Amino acid sequence: MKKLFTTFSIVITTFWSAQIQKVEPEFWWSGMKDSSLQLLFYGKNISDYNPEFSDGIEVKEVIKVENPNYLFVTLDTRNLPPETLKINFRKNGKTVQKLKYELKQRRNGSAERKGFNSSDVIYLTMSDRFANGNADNDSTSDTTEKANRKLSGGRHGGDIEGMIQHLDYIKELGATALWNTPLTLDNEKDYSYHGYAAADLYKIDPRFGTNEDFKRLSAELHKRDMKLIMDFVPNHWGLHHWMIQDLPSQDWIHQWKDGEKGFKRSNYRQTTQFDTNASEADRLGNENGWFDTTMPDMNDSNPLVENYLVQNAIWWTEYADLDGIRVDTFPYNNKDAVARWTKRVLNEYPNFNIVGESLMHNTAHISFWQKDSKVANIIGYNSHLPAVMDFPLHDIMATAINESTEQWDQGIVRIYDVLTNDFLYPDINNVLILMGNHDVNRINEIFKGDIKKYQLAMTLIATLRGIPQIYYGDEIGMRGDKSLGDGDIRRDFPGGWKGDTQNAFTENGRTELQKEYFDFTKKLLNWRKTKTAVHTGKTTHYAPENNVYIYFRHNDSESVMVIINNSDKDQQFPLERFRENLDGFTSGKDVISGKTISLKETLSVPAKTSMILDLH
Repeated sequence: MKKLFTTFSIVITTFWSAQIQKVEPEFWWSGMKDSSLQLLFYGKNISDYNPEFSDGIEVKEVIKVENPNYLFVTLDTRNLPPETLKINFRKNGKTVQKLKYELKQRRNGSAERKGFNSSDVIYLTMSDRFANGNADNDSTSDTTEKANRKLSGGRHGGDIEGMIQHLDYIKELGATALWNTPLTLDNEKDYSYHGYAAADLYKIDPRFGTNEDFKRLSAELHKRDMKLIMDFVPNHWGLHHWMIQDLPSQDWIHQWKDGEKGFKRSNYRQTTQFDTNASEADRLGNENGWFDTTMPDMNDSNPLVENYLVQNAIWWTEYADLDGIRVDTFPYNNKDAVARWTKRVLNEYPNFNIVGESLMHNTAHISFWQKDSKVANIIGYNSHLPAVMDFPLHDIMATAINESTEQWDQGIVRIYDVLTNDFLYPDINNVLILMGNHDVNRINEIFKGDIKKYQLAMTLIATLRGIPQIYYGDEIGMRGDKSLGDGDIRRDFPGGWKGDTQNAFTENGRTELQKEYFDFTKKLLNWRKTKTAVHTGKTTHYAPENNVYIYFRHNDSESVMVIINNSDKDQQFPLERFRENLDGFTSGKDVISGKTISLKETLSVPAKTSMILDLH
């Protein structure tokens, strides 16, 4: 606690001993739409303190919980200017402690900030494995696990500085938004590198950098007209979170009487959230079960927990000037509580975007979680979540492309069949589409390094409806086999560490094959930046024939024709079938080759090749 005392010694004055050791949020902002602010005060036996604010500011509510080391104090900040508030804590009629609390000035236009959307391409990095820009913070005295790059499941040293140093690489590739796996402190004894077991929701892990570094990352992205998406984990925290170590109340987390020390693993049956036939035991097994032994399940039905999580999301959005949030394991939360969390955050930022991870494999199941879903409305539910992830498309993409011979339900027709369910989504443009991420097999592993198959998949990702997300390293052909452990699908990016024998961040450092991967991806993604027909246009597709899938993305001002020849043979086909979309167009410019292609009678496409035509 010595460090905490030093941090607050400037603003805390005590008459005996400094008992209030922590305040969260540590500061706030004037002019928030929701003017109610709930402050958490933590210190030994402080529950009998009575807080009084300066200038006649009214304390709306003081909540005392089971643990006497906590006070939850709510005040109304309406009409308060940016200023430093003075708080006197009194006991038995005497002031025993004084504290100053700052309300900051908001950025101009903060409430109207616009989130990521379908004009963006999201680049996902595994934060510990992308690039090590500051070797001095690889291990720190105040964190448990030390760096060990030899361990696939150990900390390797990737950090925020490494990301900042390679933003130009990401921009050159054509990505416009960065999503990094969680950067807040994860202080578990091992496997802490992934960041999904938070030990402090208000502190960046010092092995990644500082809060100021995260803020600087955002600013550097914005200088490049790029966006920052923060990974947020409301469902579970880490076993070594400071609040888990000293629970405010026993119902702060879900604890199982028949579990070991309160632990009982989730049954992972997310469908129980909406299955009208589900038993209550199964529903609670998903919702209240722990994701893992080191990840206590948060009771977000507790109003104090819910409020804490809402304020934390708003705090980071204001502090780091975020452009969006990705919510981990969305369907594992209490569905009503997480809907309230989402609605409250978006009430503060109505043009913001939040995407929820719902790792489910049926389009109806995914669409249930999107805002204003007619599927969810069957049981009277609305998640208020703007964006969802299209895992059904991800699930069959590699399988479809690996099947070179078309049958009724195999080959590229699998993609077509998934898109026939698009009517289930209330907002088809706000669906995140992906080839892979940090939890699944690398796409290039499934393709066994066949670049032609990668090019087909990348064409689909870049031209289908929704928001494309690519996983770091896929653009240079990186491979990884999940059966060998998560570390294999989260390998270090070559060139991200001093002393690496290769630097794939530079053109001269890439092999010829890596150049081919990178150049194809770069051309496609940079072309996509200005294509409104691809961003928000209508999709018209034609049932595949001979393992060739053809679809159009079009609006009133432009039209794009996409041809995916997934067969292992060259294909030539008449164009008459597509006249409803080709009427008025006589040719198209091939985005990949730059050649002008005639569209009069027939079209020829080589085996395992895609073609994207800007029609004119």
